[in-house]
Amino acid sequence: MNSVIAAIATTVIGGLGIFLLGMKFMSDGLQVIAGDRLRKLIGMVTNNRFLAVGAGTLVTSIIQSSSITTVLVVGFVNSGLMTLRQAIGVILGSNIGTTMTAWILVIAIGKYGLPMIGIAVFIYLFAKGEKIQFSGMAIMGIGMVFFGLELMKNGFVPLRELPDFERWFHLFEANSYVGVMKCAGIGCLLTLIVQSSSATVGVTMGLASTGIIRFETAAALVLGENIGTTITALLASIGTSVNARRAAYAHSLFNVSGVIWITLIFGFYLSIIRKIIGVDPNTMVMADGVETYPHICAAIAMVHSGFNIANTALFVPFLPLYTKLMEKLVPEKPYVEKPHLTHLDVRMVETPMVAIEQSRKEVIVMCDRNRVMLDDLKMALSNGTSNQELVKSLFDGEEALDTMQKEITVFLTELLAGRIPPSLSDEAQDQVRIADEYESVSDYVTAILKLHLRISKAGLILSEPMRNDLFALHGLISGYYSLVGTVFVNNDASTIQHVHRQGGVITDRFREFRSRHLQRISETKHDPMMCNAYMDMLSDYRKIKDHLINIAEVVAGEK
Repeated sequence: MNSVIAAIATTVIGGLGIFLLGMKFMSDGLQVIAGDRLRKLIGMVTNNRFLAVGAGTLVTSIIQSSSITTVLVVGFVNSGLMTLRQAIGVILGSNIGTTMTAWILVIAIGKYGLPMIGIAVFIYLFAKGEKIQFSGMAIMGIGMVFFGLELMKNGFVPLRELPDFERWFHLFEANSYVGVMKCAGIGCLLTLIVQSSSATVGVTMGLASTGIIRFETAAALVLGENIGTTITALLASIGTSVNARRAAYAHSLFNVSGVIWITLIFGFYLSIIRKIIGVDPNTMVMADGVETYPHICAAIAMVHSGFNIANTALFVPFLPLYTKLMEKLVPEKPYVEKPHLTHLDVRMVETPMVAIEQSRKEVIVMCDRNRVMLDDLKMALSNGTSNQELVKSLFDGEEALDTMQKEITVFLTELLAGRIPPSLSDEAQDQVRIADEYESVSDYVTAILKLHLRISKAGLILSEPMRNDLFALHGLISGYYSLVGTVFVNNDASTIQHVHRQGGVITDRFREFRSRHLQRISETKHDPMMCNAYMDMLSDYRKIKDHLINIAEVVAGEK
């Protein structure tokens, strides 16, 4: 008997491992195939509850994991990128989206799982295009899911020959309300351990399709698995803002309350499922001398989808009230968190396509802040040092951009450490470079300000010709900044030649102003500190131009 149990455990655990790895490959492959569509789906999320639910459903259908979606949402809320109402809408939709996995498992092609893996491996290893490669990965993942499920099914078959196990399973039959709740508890516990409701639904289908458990028991297990999947978001909410915790708790309360009301009408609900299926799921058919239950997997998938659709439909009309309820249940408390200047959260790296878009938005914020600093610098140069508030604002701005650059780099480093496609890796590296260039621009803006403050502190004043040349160079740099900013924001590499030409114009004017200044000091005596400081200011403007052209070259793929 021990050898039989060992063989069963080996096969089932091996099948479960292949199943989980297949889910991972399928998710990663589909994310890359979806690409920009996934970014747009996240952008669809508004205060419109139906759009939020729809976005959550579609995103989870692509990612194939409600856990990843809810963790991502917790990260968005914690970062302030999503309101609590939006987050709850997406979470409701994610519960529907995750049921797609169960319907994939209904397709009775388990015996083709291994050939699918073999063919897909060759596509993934030898295909040239990135999209084709990751299409191969997605197909390989689907094949692994089918093959893993088939292994689990085969592993469960010998259990029917072990009386002790048969008696143990009879202890958890959903033939009464207590039995239903017991089965739901087991389903919840299994999902807590495996951390994947899709995997536990697969295990449930494996047990049911081999006749070890009846349809009623499988349905109750599936209900509990819906509760177990919420633990991931709860763990992700530890140490986050109050709104992020509210979003995680809303997910748990939504699923728990759904299971409570559906178990109250459990018999009626299953009768509806039987009518939809058109046949009793417990009907046994002999195939090649083996007992099979051909309708039970579809019935389990229907239970899973029907529950989540019905529960979402019940909650959506009351979403504003549900949001207020969560605000009362999880009140504001003093919350101490290390201050961040970006809206980035490492939880986002679970979905690289979305993460890279969020980091890009933060680099654009750096671009906008530098634009403001350049405008403030001109005011400081024009009005002297009397406006201390403006001077402080410029120095504070430089420190803020330094912090933002560090946060973006840390975030993108985490992203690059994961398994991401080459194109995404290149984009992340480009963003790291661009963020560094914008931080350097802010350094030179404050360097020019410091030189101006030094001149003023010494009681010196720039001559009219000096001021005219300096402001002319500032104007050229300001226009150049706008040009490069447009190239970056629009990701437009077509104007790179124009950027190079304008950069050459600025270099020529810099040389002209420098020569003019050298001519002036050769003809008239000037204060040495004034001369050196002024030359350094001109050079710092030129260095700003150099960093800006670096940004344009990164966008054009020249750097």
